[in-house]
Amino acid sequence: MRYHAKGTLALLRVVLGMTLATAASSSAQVSIGSVDAARRAASLLEQMTLEEKIGQLNLASGVAMGGMVKPVSDEDIAHGRVGAILWLADTKEIDRLQRLAVEKSRLHIPLLFGLDVIHGYQTVFPAPLGMASSWDPAVEERAQAFAAKEALAAGIRWTFTPMVDIARDARWGRIQEGAGEDPYLGAAMARAQVRGFQGATLGPSSVVVCAKHFAGYGAAEGGRDYDGSYIPEELMRNVYLVPFHAAVEAGAGSLMTAYMDLNDVPASGNPWLLTDVLRKDWGFRGFLTSDAFAVASLQVHGFAADPADAAYKAITAGAGMDMASQTFRDNLPRLVTSGRVSQAQIDAAVLPILEVKYQIGLFDHPYADTAAAAAGVTAEGRSLARTLAARSMVLLKNDGHTLPLSKTTRSVAVLGVLADSPGDITGGPSPGAIFTRSPDAPAVTVLAALKSRLGPEARVTYVPGPPLSKVFPGMFDAFMGQKPLPPPTPAEVAEWLRKAKAAADSADVVVAVVGELAFMSSEGASRGTLALPGAQEQMVEAAAASGKPLVVVLVNGRPLEINWIAEHAPAILEAWLPGVEGGNAVADVLFGDVNPGGKLPVSWPQGAGQEPLYYNHNLTHAPESAPEFTSRYWDVASKPLFVFGHGLSYSTFRFANLRLSSSRAQAGERVEVAVDVTNTGSVAGDEVAQIYVHQRSGSASRPVRQLEGFRRVTLKPGETTTLRFPLGKDELQFWSPQAKRWLVEPGVFDVWVGGSSAAELHTELTVGPDTRISAR
Repeated sequence: MRYHAKGTLALLRVVLGMTLATAASSSAQVSIGSVDAARRAASLLEQMTLEEKIGQLNLASGVAMGGMVKPVSDEDIAHGRVGAILWLADTKEIDRLQRLAVEKSRLHIPLLFGLDVIHGYQTVFPAPLGMASSWDPAVEERAQAFAAKEALAAGIRWTFTPMVDIARDARWGRIQEGAGEDPYLGAAMARAQVRGFQGATLGPSSVVVCAKHFAGYGAAEGGRDYDGSYIPEELMRNVYLVPFHAAVEAGAGSLMTAYMDLNDVPASGNPWLLTDVLRKDWGFRGFLTSDAFAVASLQVHGFAADPADAAYKAITAGAGMDMASQTFRDNLPRLVTSGRVSQAQIDAAVLPILEVKYQIGLFDHPYADTAAAAAGVTAEGRSLARTLAARSMVLLKNDGHTLPLSKTTRSVAVLGVLADSPGDITGGPSPGAIFTRSPDAPAVTVLAALKSRLGPEARVTYVPGPPLSKVFPGMFDAFMGQKPLPPPTPAEVAEWLRKAKAAADSADVVVAVVGELAFMSSEGASRGTLALPGAQEQMVEAAAASGKPLVVVLVNGRPLEINWIAEHAPAILEAWLPGVEGGNAVADVLFGDVNPGGKLPVSWPQGAGQEPLYYNHNLTHAPESAPEFTSRYWDVASKPLFVFGHGLSYSTFRFANLRLSSSRAQAGERVEVAVDVTNTGSVAGDEVAQIYVHQRSGSASRPVRQLEGFRRVTLKPGETTTLRFPLGKDELQFWSPQAKRWLVEPGVFDVWVGGSSAAELHTELTVGPDTRISAR
């Protein structure tokens, strides 16, 4: 049966938020496609049968996934029953399947191949939490632009990135995939990643982004991945939706719906999220996909009665592609013929998919560049990865100028399994290696980099310590064939500690590399504690007993409990999961070739009992700033070990002369914040100026501080620069739970500027006198 769309196109424009009225009345997404792409897509839609339309909503697996998923069949592709394919990284197979679609299907519609290109395709860059620690959106943009070039050559035109979920709980395993706890910083990094993958606009050189997981996924109860999230609307709009909105405004071609319940309604069947917010409020013009099996899982949640009900509830909520579950393919035809699902609802989901395919030139150039894809990791890629990794590192502590190390150091003790684990310093295999089961390009470990830097004349003693293992294996461990190891015996641990102490005793300096294995922080890898796994802390304690200078390098995907280390180790460098050139980047920082300038994108807890922990909380009747305040707990501190925005340098900096262009403004007007920043140290270095704002009173309680501007600058010794920041509608507005809209309210606003969220340099702005305006 063929359904003609000619009579439904006007309705489609309304549904998709594309009418002029919608654009004028909301913060509509800028056009992501040309008039020509829209015209061609609409024309093609008119020619399609119902089966072919539903085929475009079928995101099928390119590989077998255990007993859960069968690979897509040639027959389904040739008959137009597939619109996109994921989990396939074999360039030759990508080309073969694409030729089936283009040459054998009735309408010759090309397939869209998608993959999780999160922080590199062949060249692995720092994990996103690390890149966010640069506080430099150009780091994210440059990394993702390079990743896009590699993916594009391999035939991957769609990436399931960026993950822009706000994460306020370090126990949540996927915290390493995002930009941390702050909506302003998260929005900046979201925009940068969209630009990196797609360019200024979608076109033939773009890899289409898929901002995920829409929305509230990072607020899972207890930090337990997949558990439900309970988030009031004002918190959704003021915090959790902000980076998604930034990605949409930047032109994101697609979004991915989340797995979990949001306020008892699964996100992948949630009409408030998918239609009211995304299409009507924001005017989103791209397409949607569910997360893997999320449409079928509507039944697992108890939200849908059976697969047909799951398909009905997802498509009528505003869903797009069905990832890997085949629920749409198997159930939508009957739902349409029975009249439960309308033709317009199917067309509304399909049309933006076709528009994006036309816009990126997929119809004109559907095939991979096999020669370029075979090039592998290049010298150019390694150089960029090294630069960006070093720029992403955070110097947490440096007492007594322990760092940088002398380049004439002649004896170093290197401790820890992670000092020489190439598969963990990258954060795990590249996406190509995961799905082809082929080896990655060799990563440079910290041990290898130190040996190379110091040369054969130096003595480098390595004591790995006992192996690390999870107590319960996660989903990726099983997929990669990794099994938990038995814990070491007390006698084995004692022998490793003896070796660590002996190595430290005979060395000039100790470098201990501790943290987590790559898949200890990932999907399905939440934690109940944040303690260093295994005997790592004991190894550090044994080395510290030698009295030798001790440098601790953290390789990890989340903040960890390092209280003893923070008290006893004079120097701590947070390297995160720094990528294929991570070891060299660590050495560059340790020896002073790079002066660290990163800042924490998260509040660093003293223990898991503090979580969720975030700086931009509301005031209470017993504020932490009160002189008599001690802790919210009687057994542990409630303040973080390191505050949000913290990070040291081998230089020192002074902030001074904070001023506003006007101390008073009307709601909606913009004033300028200016501050002088001086490098008071003896070497050139980077500082990140951070602007924080607090609304003292209004129709709702507001965060004690909220980041509303930042800039990373490089200054020579003694150099002073004046930085200027806007402070207006965008920085002062919030979504009011009383008014149910965005407002700039009259009143007094505190303004702080400094190098972290603990900034003390202060002034105030009065907004008034009594005008309340809608800011969006």
